[in-house]
Amino acid sequence: MPRIRARLDVLGVALLASAALTLTASPLASAAPSPAAAPLTVEEQRLGKAVPQEILRRSGFDSAAPHFVQALEEATSYRQAERAVLRHGSALWERAVDRAQGRGAARGDLSRDDDRPLYWARLGMTAGLRQWQPSFDMSAAQRARLLESLERSSRGQDSMDFPPGKGVKRIVMTGFDPFTLDRDIRISNPSGATALALDGTWIRTADGPARIETAVFPVRWQDFTDGTVERTLEARLPEADLFTTVSQGRVGRIDIERFNGAWRGGFPDNDNVSRRETVPVSDPASQPQWTLTSLPYEAITTADTGRFPVYDNTSVTEIPAGQSAPVTRTDGPTPGSTARAGGGGDYLSNEIAYRATLLRDRLGLDLPGGHVHTPVLQFAAGNTTQITDPEFVRNRLDIIAQVREIIRVAAGNNGTG
Repeated sequence: MPRIRARLDVLGVALLASAALTLTASPLASAAPSPAAAPLTVEEQRLGKAVPQEILRRSGFDSAAPHFVQALEEATSYRQAERAVLRHGSALWERAVDRAQGRGAARGDLSRDDDRPLYWARLGMTAGLRQWQPSFDMSAAQRARLLESLERSSRGQDSMDFPPGKGVKRIVMTGFDPFTLDRDIRISNPSGATALALDGTWIRTADGPARIETAVFPVRWQDFTDGTVERTLEARLPEADLFTTVSQGRVGRIDIERFNGAWRGGFPDNDNVSRRETVPVSDPASQPQWTLTSLPYEAITTADTGRFPVYDNTSVTEIPAGQSAPVTRTDGPTPGSTARAGGGGDYLSNEIAYRATLLRDRLGLDLPGGHVHTPVLQFAAGNTTQITDPEFVRNRLDIIAQVREIIRVAAGNNGTG
């Protein structure tokens, strides 16, 4: 037990645990980490703030990181550590999905649809793994592999398994972590909440039953550079009948993004890292400046899917061929232009749409797919401090229901446009 407390004290995170683990937070500088331990990321350092701790406590997810660290401390070999990482990472994802879908007893008073407990519990686990000092020799590369395994398993990226047989449509849907946390650390991401609510669920479409499998992605440029999107979707898209990447967009509206651009605009990610460059992909020599949605946007925008208006967004920002200054257009890109923003902007929302549709094209798939931008999830007017309120919950539930209906409409439509 003393070793577990020491490792978690180094994190500087006031994680609440079971009665068997009494943890206290201390400044990161107060303990000298072993040279083998990696420093905490900017994202992980936010864990010690009051809001993340309240979210973890009021959801019952405050025990996830301490139990995981205890399992690491009990590992006497790298193989045992690998098993602990996969077991606890998968269990966290399954627990979050079960909670969102109403299975099992609910702990705490946060509504079940909340995506934030998964986000903050995962960061507690990655922080614990990053600072863990094993009793056996472990290289930095081995620690990195464990971190990658933890990320993938706790995001549902390695568990998107469709049922065998004919007569069933297969749908891939992805969401994102919360972001802009330095602006408002209370923030939730409705796309991540939707992924939890829909993972492994069945819907009935005009063409029969459909199974939805989901995953959540980080809001970090480096993970996308390292190929997390392609690594997750390359085996799933060939067996899918539809895919949609989903993220949080503008206030009060849903956008079906028609065009995706090959440009990163530099907005800081969750580690406060900026990237301003062409989207880095394999085989850049064949990389297009633009990719196109193949979602049936006309059917989606004309259907009654919920309270938020849905738009076919054809705007882009481009540098026209032979020119040097960017211009914004409302009718899509012109021939030979250089991308500066897709309809979904120049952040990771646009990039996941670009990567997924580029992967579709490179795999030669005739597959409907593209990006859906949800409304910004808003708190009630005047709520500037509380982590939840009835209007906040209602808005999130309405967004989840509307995205589900959009997917149902798309899956039952045989045409594009």
